[in-house]
Amino acid sequence: MEVAILNIEGNDTGRKVVLNNEVFGIEPNDHAIYLDVKQFLANQRQGTHSSLERSMVSGSTKKLHRQKGTGGSRKGSVKSGTRVGGARIFGPQPRNYSFKLNKKLKQLARMSALAYKAKDSNIIVLENFTFDSSKTKNYINVINNLKLNNAKTLLVMADYNDFIYKSSRNLTKSKVVTVSDVNTYEILNAQNVILLENSLGAIDNLFNKNK
Repeated sequence: MEVAILNIEGNDTGRKVVLNNEVFGIEPNDHAIYLDVKQFLANQRQGTHSSLERSMVSGSTKKLHRQKGTGGSRKGSVKSGTRVGGARIFGPQPRNYSFKLNKKLKQLARMSALAYKAKDSNIIVLENFTFDSSKTKNYINVINNLKLNNAKTLLVMADYNDFIYKSSRNLTKSKVVTVSDVNTYEILNAQNVILLENSLGAIDNLFNKNK
């Protein structure tokens, strides 16, 4: 797949680049995407939810009244979950929601997500650039020039650039990551994926290294 290379002014540089078919042209695997996104979201959960069980509630364990003959229901103690002020029945307890996935499956999921973006023509290749300082308006100008001011964007860099990262971090619809940190969820969550020219080689090296 051939894509035109744009500059930060949003103009065509006259150059084109061919996206690697082994990454951007594969048949997407939906189940791999599902598992990777599920893991990402699970890993974001703190798992600190907690409720009081019977052993944690203060109060007497004495039986409130005899079992039969009162005409009322059976009541074990004031800690019963059916009573006001009692314990929570099968309530949530702190737990770890994270789980592991095979590295090759995670790689397949990321490649599948990129393949979907390429198939939908939602990948933009931008020539390499940097800023002289960390100013949000600098990044906003780039997004506006690309006519993506109302879209969620993900900019992928080959290496970390402090000026670009800090210029984008205050924007709720913009995300900047390096090739090594990109994940399936963020690729799919963005409406447009912006790849810097030098990140293409880094993407190829990353996925070929893990084969």
